[in-house]
Amino acid sequence: MKKLFLLIAVSLFTAAAINAQTTPASLKKDIRLDTKDGQKMDKKEARKALRKLEGNEVSYQSKQAFAADFGNITPGSTERLDNFDEFTFTAKGKTKSAFYDIDSKLVGTIQNKTFADLPAKAQEKIKKEYSDYTPGDVVFFDDNELNETDMILYGLQFADVDSYFIEMKKGSKKIVLHVMMDGEVSYFTQLF
Repeated sequence: MKKLFLLIAVSLFTAAAINAQTTPASLKKDIRLDTKDGQKMDKKEARKALRKLEGNEVSYQSKQAFAADFGNITPGSTERLDNFDEFTFTAKGKTKSAFYDIDSKLVGTIQNKTFADLPAKAQEKIKKEYSDYTPGDVVFFDDNELNETDMILYGLQFADVDSYFIEMKKGSKKIVLHVMMDGEVSYFTQLF
């Protein structure tokens, strides 16, 4: 009888251990955080806060992911940013930066471009609506569609889609415009 009781107790303990639930890291994006004053953050703010990277060194997992994504290209530099691991490299004579999130998944790449690389519709609109501004640096963000992590550029988070960003200057004022692949242009931010 003792053996039967012991067998039942072990079975129940094993079943409880197998069915125990934990909170996986992937669910962290759904957690709502309290701010210092007790107010709730919205989900986007919470996701941004939760994915902040710890430490000063690029993670081993991000290095492995970079090698898997880009083959035997050696990065010229690596840097741990607040929210991403950045790898700067040259491929086919063009310098790019690849950004990896907290899960060491590629978010996207950034490459320097020129005003002439913008869609024709965007060039016309910028020349017309921002004629008193001088075009400056242009970057192209190539999104990894398999990763839903939003990118952060110029200190702002944006919905990750392939797009251009162009800095425009008028006197001491500098702004950034967001240019979509279809040529739509919108104000993004002001630089100080």
